[in-house]
Amino acid sequence: MQMPIIFHFLSAILVFCILSAIVLKGLKIYTHHNTAIIVPDVKGLQLDEAAVFFENSELRYIVIDSVYTKDVPPGAIIDIVPATGSKVKEGHIIFVTVNAKTEQTAPVPDVADLSFRQAYALLQSRGFSSVDILYVSGRYRDLAIGVELRGVLLKPGDKVPVAAKLVLKVSNGGSGSESDENDTIPLPADAPEPSSEKASSTSSENEKWF
Repeated sequence: MQMPIIFHFLSAILVFCILSAIVLKGLKIYTHHNTAIIVPDVKGLQLDEAAVFFENSELRYIVIDSVYTKDVPPGAIIDIVPATGSKVKEGHIIFVTVNAKTEQTAPVPDVADLSFRQAYALLQSRGFSSVDILYVSGRYRDLAIGVELRGVLLKPGDKVPVAAKLVLKVSNGGSGSESDENDTIPLPADAPEPSSEKASSTSSENEKWF
C-alpha cells in the first residue's frame, strides 16, 4: 500500500525537476543568457553607413539629437549611447547624435536702449555664446547701443551663427575722450573684458563677413 504512494511521490518530484529544467532552458534562450554584442565604432560615419553595422550586429538605432560642429562632416555621427565597445544584448537600441548639415543660427534681438546687463543676458538666452563688450561714446552710461559682427552693425532679426563672435556696443556715459572709452563697468562673472573702439575697428578691417 505504501509502494504506490512512494512511487507517485517520486514521479511527481521527477516531473517537477524536468519541468524546471525546461523552463530554465527556455529563459536562457529568451534572454540570450551569457551572450553579448559589442557596440560597433560608428563615430564619424554617415548614418546610412552606420546602419549597415547596426544591422549586421542585430542592433537597432534611434537618432535622438543633432548638433553642429566643424570637426566632423555634416550628417556624420558624433556620439552614441551606449558607448563604443559596450556589451549589449541582441536587439538593443543605440541612441545616436548626428552632426547637423547646417550651422545653427538665431535672430539677433533688439538690444537698443536696454541696460548692459539686460542686453547681455538677452543675447545669451538666444544661444550666442561669444559676446565681447565694447564701450563707445554715449550720453547714458551702461546703455546698450547695438550689436556688431566683424565690424558690421546688425539689425534686429538678422540671423547669424550662434557661435559667431559678437560685439555688444555699450555707452560709457562720457564725453568721448580716450579715458572715458576705457572706463569699465561691473560685468557678469562669465562676461568678457571690454575692449576699446580702436582695437575693435582695427581687427575688423582684416576680417570678412562670416
